Amino acid sequence: FNTSLFEPRPQGYENVTDILPPYNAFSAQGVPEADLIYVNYGRTEDYFKLEREMGINCTGKIVIARYGKIFRGNKVKNAILAGAQGIILYSDPADYCAPGVDAYPDGWNLPGRGVQRGNVLNLNGAGDPLTPGYPAKEYTFRYKVNEGVGIPKIPVHPIGYHDAEVLLRAMGGPAAPDSSWKGSLNVSYNIGPGFADSSSTRKVRMHVHTNNKITRIYNVIGILRGAVEPDRYIILGGHRDSWVFGGIDPTTGAAVLQEVVRSFGKMKMEGWRPKRTIIFASWDAEEFGLLGSTEWAEENARVLQERAVAYINTDSSIEGNYTLRVDCTPLLYKLVYNLTKEILSPDEGYENKSLYESWLEKDPAAENNSYPRINKLGSGSDFEAYFQRLGIASARVRYTKNRKADKFSNYPVYHTVYETFELVEKFYDPTFKKQLTIAQLRGKLVYELADSQVIPFDCRDYGEALKGYSNRIYKLAKKHEEQLKTYEVSFDPLFSAVVNFSKAAAEFHRRLEQVDKKDPVAVRIMNDQLMFIERAFIDPLGLPGRKFYRHVIFAPSSHNKYAGESFPGIYDAMFDIESKADQHGAWEEVKRQISIAAFTVQAAAGTLKEVA
Repeated sequence: FNTSLFEPRPQGYENVTDILPPYNAFSAQGVPEADLIYVNYGRTEDYFKLEREMGINCTGKIVIARYGKIFRGNKVKNAILAGAQGIILYSDPADYCAPGVDAYPDGWNLPGRGVQRGNVLNLNGAGDPLTPGYPAKEYTFRYKVNEGVGIPKIPVHPIGYHDAEVLLRAMGGPAAPDSSWKGSLNVSYNIGPGFADSSSTRKVRMHVHTNNKITRIYNVIGILRGAVEPDRYIILGGHRDSWVFGGIDPTTGAAVLQEVVRSFGKMKMEGWRPKRTIIFASWDAEEFGLLGSTEWAEENARVLQERAVAYINTDSSIEGNYTLRVDCTPLLYKLVYNLTKEILSPDEGYENKSLYESWLEKDPAAENNSYPRINKLGSGSDFEAYFQRLGIASARVRYTKNRKADKFSNYPVYHTVYETFELVEKFYDPTFKKQLTIAQLRGKLVYELADSQVIPFDCRDYGEALKGYSNRIYKLAKKHEEQLKTYEVSFDPLFSAVVNFSKAAAEFHRRLEQVDKKDPVAVRIMNDQLMFIERAFIDPLGLPGRKFYRHVIFAPSSHNKYAGESFPGIYDAMFDIESKADQHGAWEEVKRQISIAAFTVQAAAGTLKEVA
């Protein structure tokens, strides 16, 4: 049995040539042959279950993991750490088919031969793997490919669920440990290693012969010069490259960028200019590891860290059509809430209601249900270098699925040949109203940030957020009450710094209300304090083992690049700490991380104090 090398083309695309076949970018080459082990989603906790509870060793084996829950690069990293010599990724209908919906083209579910493409790097913010920290220009020194950052050392290949079913049906070994390990294929989801019964002598062989090459990529940058403060920049950026047709990713975002540029251009032709400069960016090679946006950030880092006020991302504007989803810095909470009150909701049954109202009703925040939910920024799109490395206030907004009811991962045909214009037009947004709503919100964010006399950030919301994050990390630590006593671990300095930050923020906003708006220097001084507050959370040394993730308050999770983690230094130091051999050393590192966090929050508070 051989798995398929391509996806059947969708209706109307039968004659399109040069369709990129399904593959995982940056896979190692190789022809490994071994017994197969099913590792569920290939998450850290899945390997803990296999190794620690079931006594199953993946060394020298080929593993098969289902897509979903976490970034695919983390699945590959985990497989390598477990000793696997190859990994097969597949889309299970449990994660890529919504119940009661037909497969594309009759519905928006993933067909059995559909396959998700995607890169499998573990870059941790490095950009081009051969030029970490520096822009990949003609003259730049490049590492050899085998020294490149985050390039996997084992072959990786994606398949669809028709092919996966054949492999999984033959699996031997113990049964799935519980229902969370079972997808919805008609198989028992045995773990292996190897096949059962008549197939017990058979192995799996992978043939991966992808080749990596250095090639030119193209960012397109447009600048609308500010009339009053041309040296203060608002960036609106999103990518243009796609895996195949990119019907949703990135075209629903690239179209928004074009439309926002067009409308700002129209205003300029009528004689208007923003107070601050707006930079519009169409990034290339996002799908290969956020390369275009990161290399441009590396090339312009000196200027950006001195002059950038905010970065608004414009990747896919829909990943569902249920309600709004916002991920942003706490500095922008108030602005986002205010702007959504000015936009009409595009949702059925919410005619003449605001976007804020439909969003609040459909997705209230967990901590306080009188506000809609706003998520922490993780990674997985082009804001990463600007927020996590440079400390520029950032936001992303899009339409999403119902997080409570819809259990499928992402949208089902993500990164497949079936992600077409017709998919959007027939199923996701037939009136294009959801995309228009997102264009209005992204456009308004840029407009307000570029044209308000006072930058519309609120530091008090950062103080509130820090209070929540410090309480959460302390609660995690309290699970080790004995060790906290034994090793004299105290969170008091962090709590104290957070209180100081909140006081400084309240005092700052009191002064801001009193500032003489007719005194441009006085306004500029306070605007600079606002601009630099996000920058104040940057540690130039970066996080342990992840030097390009320099934000002390937020980072992509070490276990899932897509998710954001708060106080990541402390979180990672405490992760699975009970199984570490050197308990004293492990808790010393926790203390070091608490100290770094406390210092950073205190230092940020200092930047909000009256300047002299």
